[in-house]
Amino acid sequence: MTTILHRRLGDGFLQHADVRPDHLALTVGKRDITYAEAADTARRWAASLVEAAGGRPRRVAVFAHRTAPSYLGVLAALFAGAAFVPLNRKFPVSRTRTMLERADVDAVIADAASLSQLPELLKGLPRRPVVLLPETLRADAAHLDGVRVLDAADLAAAPPLRDLPEVAHEDPAYLLFTSGSTGTPKGVPVTHANVGAFLAANQDRYRLTPDDRLSQVFDQTFDLSVFDLFMAWEHGARVCSMDPIELLAPFKYLERNGITVWFSVPSVAAVLRKRGALNPGTMPSLRWSLFCGEALPRSTAEAWQAAAPGSVVENLYGPTELTIACTAYRWDPRTSPDECVHDNVPIGQPYPGLHPLVVDDGLRPVPDGEIGELCMAGPQTTPGYWQAPELTAERYFAHDGRTYYRTGDLVRMRGGQYVCLGRNDQQVQIGGHRVELGEAEAVLRRAGAVEAVCLYLPETGTVTAVVSGTVDPETLTAACKAGLPAYMVPKSVQVIDDMPLNGNGKVDRPALRRWLDRQPAHL
Repeated sequence: MTTILHRRLGDGFLQHADVRPDHLALTVGKRDITYAEAADTARRWAASLVEAAGGRPRRVAVFAHRTAPSYLGVLAALFAGAAFVPLNRKFPVSRTRTMLERADVDAVIADAASLSQLPELLKGLPRRPVVLLPETLRADAAHLDGVRVLDAADLAAAPPLRDLPEVAHEDPAYLLFTSGSTGTPKGVPVTHANVGAFLAANQDRYRLTPDDRLSQVFDQTFDLSVFDLFMAWEHGARVCSMDPIELLAPFKYLERNGITVWFSVPSVAAVLRKRGALNPGTMPSLRWSLFCGEALPRSTAEAWQAAAPGSVVENLYGPTELTIACTAYRWDPRTSPDECVHDNVPIGQPYPGLHPLVVDDGLRPVPDGEIGELCMAGPQTTPGYWQAPELTAERYFAHDGRTYYRTGDLVRMRGGQYVCLGRNDQQVQIGGHRVELGEAEAVLRRAGAVEAVCLYLPETGTVTAVVSGTVDPETLTAACKAGLPAYMVPKSVQVIDDMPLNGNGKVDRPALRRWLDRQPAHL
């Protein structure tokens, strides 16, 4: 039975700081930070935020990447009663500037490595936020003209904030920007109630304890990072921030830090499998292995399960608008292979308290077993897009007294589990036939490709496949001809060494299309 946490995000952290102050809350780089140290530091920064805003701030940008400020800044914003807005210096400055301007933040917390981008980001903003620089002294920030700066000395001298401002359940805990079809990032405000429901459902499922240690591989601009931080901190566990280079061979890191909970996109595991690194028994410390963010291929799940035989493998699914994840499927090595569709693992069943609805193009419910778009209502459904009522009206709708979010993903109920058949915009028409690109991708993987992505080329009305692994394109084409109708067979198969990944670790389809356009065989 799920009990929703009716409290602010971050309260659990403070409780554990009181009862187990010397327990490690965070490992980042070579630095270990206890719950007591993190709470004291974040309270000092929170006090500075409240003082600078003349009261409770509304939104605080955290402009840092895999440093102590990137994590403690999140806590400081929450303790001050604000929503945190994660930004990433690895993004194009123009994109970050758009996010910053649209968020209209009261303050920016920046680490030293992000400092050089601040002048360009802040120039000409209608309202200049105060800037907190916990790793920098004022003398090194002289280029920030016309901006109030609180440097490392100011923040260290600030008294810890004792009485935290009140927040309401419906107040945003964080504001995250996701890719928009127009090229402008979409803001998604996630409330304390939304994330509280998510955390409660996942704690009922995973029962984390202070002895757990969670991997942290996602950039904080990816909402899956919220799972790592607050599933750990709400339950007294430890977050271990991994450097991206360590993902190429994470096994020593997992062993050294005693990681018990792994969470990543499937592409990370697929790369390890392609390199022959997922050997049986290489990850004995894991008890949970979780994947989310894109389809989980059967072969990847099988290889990971063998490499982490003591862990339970689960496939999570959900868009940012439904608060991180909203369904889960538990892998069973005996029965799950037969439950896969298009060679992908099912996405499972919704969390307790959520209400799924599968609809046709007219938003009419379809019978069980029929294909339709998955929509979801319940306590994890976010209130709508940030300052975008027209977009909200397009993606959210009312049905039987509930507000549903349209995921844009096609699903079908099969054997009591939802299987995801891809995006509704991945269904294409070829010669009058409706084609699901995921079906052709599954055939390619079964024929030996480690990764397979099919791209529809509207200018020619054909499909081209891009695959990775030690494979022969002619063999793959023959497999497609043997297993697919002629209109579904890719016109060509191109082999790539490594699939391009976006900032969230997912296969970057636009980048793949650009790569394809440069290939001589495709010109």
